[in-house]
Amino acid sequence: MTRQVIETMQPSGQTGRSNNPKGMLMRPLRHILIALAVALSTPAMAETNEGKPQMFVRDLYPLITTPALFEARDFYTRHFGFQAAFEASWFVYLYGPGEEGTRGAVLAFMHPDHPSVPPGPESFDGKGMILTIEVADAAALYQKLTAENAPIIHPLTDEEWGQRRFMTRDPAGVLVDVVEQIDPQPGFWDQYPAPEM
Repeated sequence: MTRQVIETMQPSGQTGRSNNPKGMLMRPLRHILIALAVALSTPAMAETNEGKPQMFVRDLYPLITTPALFEARDFYTRHFGFQAAFEASWFVYLYGPGEEGTRGAVLAFMHPDHPSVPPGPESFDGKGMILTIEVADAAALYQKLTAENAPIIHPLTDEEWGQRRFMTRDPAGVLVDVVEQIDPQPGFWDQYPAPEM
């Protein structure tokens, strides 16, 4: 979601945890769901140079189903500086501000017992997904997460393909790959050409 949508779904400009009574919590969530429905039903279109319409994506973010959504919220706010843009008993929407010139990131978690329609999906089991977070200084963040006792799955390593990286795992089971772009070893990517389109 864009910052504009985030602002319109917050009561009185609030962000983060709401102190509203239970009935009031569902109003901002209803705004989220309506905004999502409108965004999905009215895609932004433009013409390509071939004269065919092309759709532009307004936002794209993972929504991870887990009973540990608040533990995951705390993990990303503590270790990576994310902020809770919206949260309810079964849904957490996090926003990670970007450095100057970058767009930042959005990440959401949903409890498996959520009341939204349609139902599903099943809870994430920790397999088949890596969430990559690109930072300016992976070594500094590695020291921070180590000092904060975050689980380190892969130590800080300079990879020959051009990344300084380490890996951790969040409470929902997501493998988090923290990367800093560095120069690759000369000729590394020459051995992996992509097929022609």
